[in-house]
Amino acid sequence: MRRLATLTLLALLVSVPAVAQTTWQIDPAHSRAMFTVRHLGIANIRGDFSGVTGTVTFDGTDVTKAMVKATIDVNSITTRVAPRDNHLKTADFFDVESHPTMTFVSTSITSAGNGRYKMTGDLTLRGVTKSVTFDLEPPAGPITDPNNGATRMGAAATGSIDRKDFGVNYHQVLEGGVLGVGDVIQIQLDVEMIRQ
Repeated sequence: MRRLATLTLLALLVSVPAVAQTTWQIDPAHSRAMFTVRHLGIANIRGDFSGVTGTVTFDGTDVTKAMVKATIDVNSITTRVAPRDNHLKTADFFDVESHPTMTFVSTSITSAGNGRYKMTGDLTLRGVTKSVTFDLEPPAGPITDPNNGATRMGAAATGSIDRKDFGVNYHQVLEGGVLGVGDVIQIQLDVEMIRQ
């Protein structure tokens, strides 16, 4: 009798369908990759990339099983100052002629407690790939867009990188050893996704 009960339980477990992963498309019109860098050691300069595209696979339940693939159009950079934007596109910084995009592919997402997560992945910038880790907020949504009926979800992440790790070595050393442009870049990602 015990053996029959065990076999019945195993059969039920096998018959329970796995939760399907759903593909979500990143919506460029409602997504931004923003950055902050120290200027002259006294102030922050902020900018962003509006050309964020890619996909997220997510079952709607377990964030740790989600997978992120994102591409950023480096030509979409803006700091609201055209001459500076043009300089950032040169080989001194992003070298958009040779490297028009940067990419991020997640490799793991782990719980960090209190409903937050750590997302680690491969960031490729200027042809250099390094592992980076972001603090990831729990996803918001899903909700139904009242304008078109699309199912949408949002996510946000923050982190930092050392630009020199990616070959961005431009330096202007000022009096007292102060850097014209800081090495540490703070990153904030705000992404809105549409279920496919």
